[in-house]
Amino acid sequence: MTLATLAQVLQPALTGNYAVAGLVTLGWEDMRAYVAAAEAENCPVILQAGPSCRAHTPLPVLGKMFRHLAENASVPVVAHLDHGYTFDECKQALDAGFTSLMYDGSRKSLQQNIDETAAIAELAHAAGISCEGEIGFVGYADGENSAGTDPEDATKFARDSGVDAMAISVGNVHLQQDKQGGLDEPRLRAIEALTTIPLVIHGGSGVPLAQRTALARGSNVCKFNIGTELRMAFGAALGEAVNSDPDRFDRIQILKDTHDPLVAATRTVLRAFRPQT
Repeated sequence: MTLATLAQVLQPALTGNYAVAGLVTLGWEDMRAYVAAAEAENCPVILQAGPSCRAHTPLPVLGKMFRHLAENASVPVVAHLDHGYTFDECKQALDAGFTSLMYDGSRKSLQQNIDETAAIAELAHAAGISCEGEIGFVGYADGENSAGTDPEDATKFARDSGVDAMAISVGNVHLQQDKQGGLDEPRLRAIEALTTIPLVIHGGSGVPLAQRTALARGSNVCKFNIGTELRMAFGAALGEAVNSDPDRFDRIQILKDTHDPLVAATRTVLRAFRPQT
């Protein structure tokens, strides 16, 4: 069994100068491909259930899926709740067997965010699992704008919330389909200078590959969330599978054809976070 907590995979990354991928899942096909890719690259992986995933599949089911994959994997696998918005939702994920809870209070005032995140961190730690929080709002492509993380606020949040990892807003954007954004490294370095906690970049699909690698190897960013990039790879493979034979209707046969392309795309993502050899 290689089920792991977030702290168990991020602390070695912090000291070893590499990062771990938090891969946003939507269903069994991508979860299975992500673990297969991590095994092929011999690196840990964080399986993440975000709001859209949870809207499609109940948390108790997702917990069993994640844990089944972890128990049969040869590498550490974290079962992570991504963007939990309420205490009850985080408690449900804990009860469902998740090993990491991410509470998102980034739209709230600093003190309210700290207080509510601290309650989730206390809940998680009492159960022997991890907690991630977010300070500074990470916006959405064609949606809400980002509000960059203030380094002094990040210092207070890291100190008072008790989280194991801290997501920050430094030019990253959710759902970005290109890699032209780039991160605000001066802001990131200012946060890094005042904290020692593992840092997390949400919206990692929009970060250029070279910058991902440089930060993984030379900063306290230990976790990059990747979703859009791999959803696009899955969608392309699915479209090709459907169009290759218009008479084929069995979805199991069709979905099988997405596995190898998605594993290959995921391996490319994972390689960018590896330590320098």
